[in-house]
Amino acid sequence: MNDHAHSHDFLGTQHERNARRTLWVVLLTLVMMVGEIIAGYLTGSMALLADGFHMATHAGALGIAVAAYAFARRHAEDAAYSFGTGKVGDLGGFASALILGLISLGIGVESVFRLFQPTEVQFGTATLIAVVGLAVNLISALLLMGGSGHGHHHHDHPAEHGHGHGHGHGEDNNLRSAYVHVLADAVTSVLAIIALLAGKLLGWVWLDPLMGIVGALVIARWAWSLLKDTAAVLLDRTDAQVAAEIRELLAAKDQLVITDLHVWRVGPEARAAIVSVSGPAEMAAAEVRRRLQPAHEVTHLTVEYRIA
Repeated sequence: MNDHAHSHDFLGTQHERNARRTLWVVLLTLVMMVGEIIAGYLTGSMALLADGFHMATHAGALGIAVAAYAFARRHAEDAAYSFGTGKVGDLGGFASALILGLISLGIGVESVFRLFQPTEVQFGTATLIAVVGLAVNLISALLLMGGSGHGHHHHDHPAEHGHGHGHGHGEDNNLRSAYVHVLADAVTSVLAIIALLAGKLLGWVWLDPLMGIVGALVIARWAWSLLKDTAAVLLDRTDAQVAAEIRELLAAKDQLVITDLHVWRVGPEARAAIVSVSGPAEMAAAEVRRRLQPAHEVTHLTVEYRIA
C-alpha cells in the first residue's frame, strides 16, 4: 500500500477562470431578467414573458454552477471525499438539466394555453426588449465559450498500488450547463423577436405562443442531452475510450492478462482506473504502470498484480 501523501485535486485547470466567467453571467442574467419580466407584463407578450421567467430560473441554475465551483475548490483537498471534488460540477450540471426540463415544460404548457386564448400584445416595445435580451445572451455566451483545457498532474509511484501521471482533455459539465442555459435564453429571444415582428407586420398573433412551444421543445432536447451526460459521470460510467487504450497497451505482452478493469471520470480532465492483472512472476506492478504511462487521461491509477 502507498503510505505517502498525494493530491486528490482533480479540478480542471480552467476551474477558477470558469468560475469567474459564470459569476459575471449570473449578474448579467439577473439584470436582464428583471427588465424582461416587467416589460413582458406591460406589453402582454407571452414570448417575452417566457424569456423573462425562464431567465429567472436560469439565474438560479447559473447560481448553482457558481456555488458548485466554490464548493469544489473549498473542499478539493478534503479527505472526506475519496476521489476529490472533481465531479461536483457534474452534480451542478445535473441539477441545471432538471431545471431546464422544468422550464421547457412550463413554457410549453403556458404557450398552449395562450395559443387557444390569445392576449393583446404591444409588439413594438416587446420586440425592443427581446433584442436587448438577445444581446445580453450573446455577451454571456461569449464569456462562457472555450472553458475546456488541459490538465497536468503528478503522483507517486508506489510498489504495488500507485498513481500514474499524465494530462488529459475533458469537458467541464458545470460550465457546459451554464452555457446551455444561456443558449436556451438566446433561442427563446430569437423566437420571440420573430414572433413579435410577424405579429406586428403580418398580424400573425398566433405565432407568438407557437414560438413558445418551439422554444420549449428545443430547450427540452438540450436538457435531456445534458441530463444523460452528467448522469453518466455521476454513476461512474466506464470511459470506454480510455478502457480500450489500456487494453491495447497491455494486450498480448508477456502473458499479461487483465482480470478486472474499471475506468471512470473523477474530474473534467481526470480519469481514475483500477487495473487487475495476472502475469509471470518475473514481472511486477511497476512494469504494468510503466506500460500504461501513454494513457495520459488516467491521473489516478491503481494496479493489482497477481502471479499467474
